[in-house]
Amino acid sequence: MRLCLKCSHLWSGGLLTCPQCSYAPSYGGENNVFPIFSEEFENEGKQFFDKTAYQRLFESEDKSFWFQARNKLVVALIKKYFPKVNSLFEMGCGTGFVLANIKKHFPAMQVSGADIYAESLSFAKQRLGDKAELYQMDGRQIPFFEEFDLICAFDVLEHIQEDEVVLLQMHKALKPGGGVVLAVPQHPSLWSETDEMACHVRRYKTNELQDKVKRAGFELLFSSSFVSMLMPLMWSVRRARKTSATTQLAPPLFLNKLLYLVLRIEVALLRMGIRLPFGGSRIIVARKVSF
Repeated sequence: MRLCLKCSHLWSGGLLTCPQCSYAPSYGGENNVFPIFSEEFENEGKQFFDKTAYQRLFESEDKSFWFQARNKLVVALIKKYFPKVNSLFEMGCGTGFVLANIKKHFPAMQVSGADIYAESLSFAKQRLGDKAELYQMDGRQIPFFEEFDLICAFDVLEHIQEDEVVLLQMHKALKPGGGVVLAVPQHPSLWSETDEMACHVRRYKTNELQDKVKRAGFELLFSSSFVSMLMPLMWSVRRARKTSATTQLAPPLFLNKLLYLVLRIEVALLRMGIRLPFGGSRIIVARKVSF
């Protein structure tokens, strides 16, 4: 169901204009195709994020060992824990790399995504065309109620100070019994200039996210570290401060292939249900329950 951000009225259907107070989002992005639910935040946020980063990200994601391996893991977890999902919403979808891969593996699934920056959605539109509904919005105010079977957020929550508010909003927007798949960077000891350039507000402690997920009304189904085997390399590279974030995610071809193979081993272990005790990321699967 749709939820009006002005008067909290609920209604069904595809119309975005509230039938009670007539509130409607504006439209932005290239050719004004994206509903803008948080215009004020969108304008404020532009000063904190380098817009050219979206172009670099768009060009490097499909070549990066990290993004490729994470996509493998995401699809494996959805197939294992939510095989009959009909609708999926990705908060912080960026340039649409994950959404496009999910749609490839689940062609019948209704997929949609949102990001705080309309600039990133323009790249997502290039990847997805009309295969997904795209919205500009603030994750702290999601204009849906019991709308989706599954909500995902990959390396998004660490950007938001009020991450528990976002988790509560996800809980509200999920249908009864719906679920979440979340990924965040972990281990504060790995904090570096890379996190600062990415506008992170935290790296999560080992149990921090799963505790917050439980407090938001979710039942934990799976929680594990990821990028475990590469921790020593990750720590040394970040301490050396000699490579950019783009180079770290898309290193020279031979090294990129080698790192991808290592992470594929981790994906296989996680698919078998093996939990990894430490790693650069934390991945969580949980199901909505009543408070």
